[in-house]
Amino acid sequence: MSKYVKNLIMRDLAERLKGVDSLGVINPRGINAIKNNQIRRKLRQAGLKMTVVKNSLAKRSLTDGQLKGFESLLDGPSALIYGAKTSVSTIARLMLDQKKTDEKIELRGMYFDGEVYLGEKGVQQVSKLPTREEAVANIVAAILSPGRKLGGILKDQAGKIAAILKTVEERAKEKEAAATPVAAAPEAAPTA
Repeated sequence: MSKYVKNLIMRDLAERLKGVDSLGVINPRGINAIKNNQIRRKLRQAGLKMTVVKNSLAKRSLTDGQLKGFESLLDGPSALIYGAKTSVSTIARLMLDQKKTDEKIELRGMYFDGEVYLGEKGVQQVSKLPTREEAVANIVAAILSPGRKLGGILKDQAGKIAAILKTVEERAKEKEAAATPVAAAPEAAPTA
């Protein structure tokens, strides 16, 4: 391959991975064309892409940027799975799903936030992380929880106060009814 072609490939790869901060790496060896197309279709539906790379060119094209340090995952034939707006746990979950359907797929690992997670265990570890939406939901629930508890306490206390006031009102009515004398009924006139 000429130097010109290598430079074109490196620029293309750098452009494809621009804005990507996390990715997964698999070994595509042993995957036939039909299975390859099925995997790519499932990934595309989830907003992901898969690119088979030449390791030396990938290492050179991504030496600086957000993906610096993922080179340890490149050993032998490699395919990168990535998505610009997809969480790393989504990538890991999809990779594990593909592994379940086809045992030939070798999961090399995951890379995100400057950390490398090697092998299938690393992918499983990353898959257990919450997605962005799940993390936001957990944070919102944590923020709202004290307010919900306070509201429940106040509602409970207000109910107790209302019950006490009702009891006091009923007792006052009973005392009032007992305190007022009942008017005596007029005596009936004697009949002849």
